[in-house]
Amino acid sequence: MTEGLRLTLTALPGIPLIQDGSDLVSITWEGLARASISLRDGDVLVFAQKIVSKAEGRRVALSQVTPSPRAMALASYADKDPRFVEVVLRESREVLRVRPGLLVVEHRLGFVCANAGVDRSNVGPHGDEEWVLLLPEDPDGSCERLRSAIQATIGARVGVIINDSHGRAWRNGTVGVAVGVAGLPAVQDMRGHPDLFDYTLQITQIGAADELAAAASLLMGQADEGTPVIHARGFPYPLREGRLPELLRPREFDAFR
Repeated sequence: MTEGLRLTLTALPGIPLIQDGSDLVSITWEGLARASISLRDGDVLVFAQKIVSKAEGRRVALSQVTPSPRAMALASYADKDPRFVEVVLRESREVLRVRPGLLVVEHRLGFVCANAGVDRSNVGPHGDEEWVLLLPEDPDGSCERLRSAIQATIGARVGVIINDSHGRAWRNGTVGVAVGVAGLPAVQDMRGHPDLFDYTLQITQIGAADELAAAASLLMGQADEGTPVIHARGFPYPLREGRLPELLRPREFDAFR
């Protein structure tokens, strides 16, 4: 490891509540200024999925959802709102596991998660109308638009991650994972590199975007922290074009299906 290697994460202060159409680039620029951070080449910005989805208008009012017979049957078994299950099905390729309180699916983007990423928390004030929030339609595209706009505004070559919280089949606790990537390697392939004893690595591929997303989640939090944009400096790999599909294990190599 290089002497003095350092990764610094900063939660940008003063990020307002995001609404449909909010300008995330201007909001990020203002947050960077409040934190006295000038972007440099190689920096990475990690955005919480919720604020990207809100800015892109991905809220759905459950009162406007009519559940299908399949949604009603699954909802009865899973003990969930049939309207919520209908939204999940619309965002899914396949239902993989159902039990009371749990609905695990393959999202239409190709990854496996609970409820297709459809979420009720931190979506809006509770009242007569109940809303849920979907993942961005095209998270990689969202990242690329943010990156391009930030670079055009500020001039620095940066990476962008959209971060969401996922559970894991084999461990307790949610962790941050990248659901969208632009301008940095989603996976860093170390195969062919020597270890400390000159053994050539055969299978090592590092989920670099997921690792940074998980680190950023420590500052984003899960409740009322209000810190949905994280600046990262010291990402230890060269920036390059990267995309979410790098992180998705092909079905034939998925040991859990």
